[in-house]
Amino acid sequence: MLLCFDIGNTNIKTALFDGDRIMYEWRISTDSKRTGDEYFSIIRTLTRDAAVSLSDIDSAVVSSVVPALIGPFVIVSQHLIGRKPLIIGPDMYAELPVKVPESAVHEIGTDLLCDALEAWNRYRSACIIADFGTALSFTAVDPEGNIAGIAIAPGIGTAFQSLFTNTAQLPSVPLEIPASSLGTNTIESIQSGILFGYKGLVEGLIAQMKKDLCRQTGADVKSVRTIATGGLNSMLQPVTDAFDDIDKDLTLHGLRRAAQYAEDGTEN
Repeated sequence: MLLCFDIGNTNIKTALFDGDRIMYEWRISTDSKRTGDEYFSIIRTLTRDAAVSLSDIDSAVVSSVVPALIGPFVIVSQHLIGRKPLIIGPDMYAELPVKVPESAVHEIGTDLLCDALEAWNRYRSACIIADFGTALSFTAVDPEGNIAGIAIAPGIGTAFQSLFTNTAQLPSVPLEIPASSLGTNTIESIQSGILFGYKGLVEGLIAQMKKDLCRQTGADVKSVRTIATGGLNSMLQPVTDAFDDIDKDLTLHGLRRAAQYAEDGTEN
């Protein structure tokens, strides 16, 4: 089995794959001050509670947008399976069918690379992936698997947190779709501004990226697939039809696929 770590700014998503199936999945709060031994203790407890035998785990792979945590998760892997993990990074990009622009090789988030890899392998057509995390990132891939460009905006949760922490009179409210965009009290007004505002951002940016992607690559706009991933994509699901597919585990599946390519060059 393969153990995948997707280390984000807010959460560390951990999944144990048997072939292409996620058998177990856990989320851990990201804390760059924790040591490898501390993370190992947490993960060992989670696997023990799930009755997972460490001897069944063959390998591990890490994607991290928090550089300070790569070292600790090397230690985690060594403690768990007795070997270092595969680290997703520029050294392995040449082995993948999805190509990163030369200008972005050392800048692109490895989570976005995994998103692009999984989406393009599924559709084999131009696609746009919206990843709803701490940042809201849109990755465009052309029909040949080249990453054509990325757009990044503050994530829904990030914008929401900023609003009430930087104002004197606006309270924290639940992130729920209001009945109308016409808020008649403070709670509904904030919900409307954030959620309907992000609906407009998402739909407008996807439309613009489709237009630019087709103009620059010759792709047919009708063939461009759109997919949403990330923990907060569900916030907008009731009010937008911008996405053809939704898969909260897209990045994890991309991690598994990247590890497969690195191991034997296949796309299984």
